[in-house]
This record gives sequence, C-alpha cells and structure tokens, in this order.
Amino acid sequence: MGLLKMFKEDVDVVFDQDPAARSYIEVILTYSGLHAIWSHRVAHACHKRKFFFLARIISQLSRFLTGIEIHPGAKIGRRFFIDHGMGVVIGETCEIGDNVTIFQGVTLGGTGKEKGKRHPTLLDNSLVATGAKVLGSITIGEHSKVGAGSVVLKDVPDNSTVVGIPGHVVIQDGKKVQKKDLDHHKLPDPVYDRLDYLEKEISQLREELKEEKGVNQNGY
Repeated sequence: MGLLKMFKEDVDVVFDQDPAARSYIEVILTYSGLHAIWSHRVAHACHKRKFFFLARIISQLSRFLTGIEIHPGAKIGRRFFIDHGMGVVIGETCEIGDNVTIFQGVTLGGTGKEKGKRHPTLLDNSLVATGAKVLGSITIGEHSKVGAGSVVLKDVPDNSTVVGIPGHVVIQDGKKVQKKDLDHHKLPDPVYDRLDYLEKEISQLREELKEEKGVNQNGY
C-alpha cells in the first residue's frame, strides 16, 4: 500500500475511533497522534532504506512537536490509532499489527540492555489503555486489552483482558478467570504451627505447676 493511501486510512480511523472528530480539516491540523503516525511512516521508510540519521531527525522532530516518541525502526500496521497521545513511547523492535489502539502515557518498552527483539508485539485489534506499561519481548494477543495503569511483563493470550501490577488475565474468551490466591504470607507453616503448639503446652504446664505448688504450701 502506498503512503498516500495509508495516510488517508489513518485519517479515516480517527473518525471511527473518536466521536469528537468533526471534520477532515480539524483532524488533519490538530490531532497530534495522527501527526506522530504520519511522521513515523516517513521515518520508517527512511530507516528501511538505511537512511538512519535522517530517520532519527524526523522522529525526534515529531517527538518535540507531538510529545509522542516512536523509534523509526518500529513496525506499525494499518489503521493504528493513538488517542490523546502525550507521553507515548514505542521502542525500536516493537511490532504493531492492524487496527491497534493505544492511549496517552503508554510505554511499549524494553526491560534492559538485551540485544535483538526486546520490545513488545501487539497483534491485530488489540488495545492498550492509559498509562499502561508493556515491557520486554512479549506478545499481546489478538482482540486483547491491557487495562489503564497496568504493567505487563508476560505474554497475553488472544481475546483477553489484563489488569494490575504485575498484569494478570481477568477475562479470557468472554469469561472471568479465577484469580489465584497469591497471599503467600498466609500459606501454612508446619514449623511455626508446631512451635506455637509447644509454646501453648509449656504455658499450660507452668500454670499446672503453679497450682500444684500452691496446694502444697497450703498443706492440702
């Protein structure tokens, strides 16, 4: 698909996703998420042709103007939508499928200085909500959602909803997932239980000994 056709598709998805969008002129001139995506389309084309310095200049200029940082090496599919995009960060080895939506403050980042594929993959029709952090070479499945403020460090299956820190699946294939009991501080401790029993037994013997001494002293 040519860049111009893809640019038009990027505009159309804004009208599909944002009920506040009123006109093409408004969307084209004022939507920072759209500007960031367009800039990335150009930067990525330069990156693929090994014009790395030019690609970085375009991406950094876009970051300055929009508040959205997308590495030129990131692979982004069709109909990608960034809603209220301030603070969004997308790493170099990210791979984003078609019809993906992310919101402001989202980080698609790495977890260290590892080499190779070190950033997330978001499959088709996935969504990452406000402030969520998706870190490492993990995969967010098709039609899956990451809740606001979540920190996701492991793969997410298709058709799932993930929330929390660290992120855990709460809905999969339309059904609630039974949450595991993670109160590890409440697990049975046989050593503690035995010591507690012995302590109670010693206290009881002491009480009986006191009573016995009291009886002997009174001459009974």
